[in-house]
Amino acid sequence: MISGTSLKHGGYYHFRAHKLKLEGLAGNGFSALKEYIYNVLESCPEHHFLSGPRGSVLRFGVGAPVRKLRHEVELLARMGLDSGYYDNAHLNVQMFMLAYDNKTVAIEVTIWLESSELDGFEDLFKSSLSLSGHIDVLRVEDGRVWVWDYKPNAHREKFAATQVFFYALMLSKRTGVPLEKFMCGYFDENSCFVFDPSEVRLKS
Repeated sequence: MISGTSLKHGGYYHFRAHKLKLEGLAGNGFSALKEYIYNVLESCPEHHFLSGPRGSVLRFGVGAPVRKLRHEVELLARMGLDSGYYDNAHLNVQMFMLAYDNKTVAIEVTIWLESSELDGFEDLFKSSLSLSGHIDVLRVEDGRVWVWDYKPNAHREKFAATQVFFYALMLSKRTGVPLEKFMCGYFDENSCFVFDPSEVRLKS
C-alpha cells in the first residue's frame, strides 16, 4: 500500500505515500492533492532542487499566530521513536505515522515555489531561483490539509513556523488547494505548536 521514490536533492529524501489513503482524498474534496502526489512520485522536476533557497533554512519570522496544544501527533511521535525500525529519529516517526496513522497520507512530500508565484519573492529570498522543500508529514484531518514538521525539541524552535508556512504556501500553489484549507504545525513527542497559514500576512 506504500509507494515511493528516493530523490537526491542535496541529501537523499525518501518521498513515500500510502495509496489507499490517497484514494480517499477525492472523497474529501482533495483530488488535486492526490493527483499532485502521484505525478511527483512518478516524475519529479529535479531542476527546482539543484540550487536556490530551501524552506528548511529560512531564518526570518512571518508573524504566524502560533499556539501550543495537546495533539495526537505527540503520541504518534513517541510510538514512532519507540519502534526503533530505523537508526534515524525522523524516519522512525515518519514511517510509523504513514503505516499506522489513518490520517497521514504522505511523507517527505516534494514541493517548490517559483519567483513569479509570489509578490516580493526576490526581496524575501534574495534570489530569483525556486524556493523548494520537503514536507515531513502530510495529514488530512477535519476537512483540512495539515502540513507538519517533526522538530526534536520543538519548544526551542524560533523559525519553524516560517518553514512550515512556506511549505503550506508551496503546496497550495502546486495543487490549487486554497490556503484557507490548510493548517500548519511542528511537533515532537512532548509538545505541539499549530497555526492557520491563511492568517499570516507577509510584509512586502
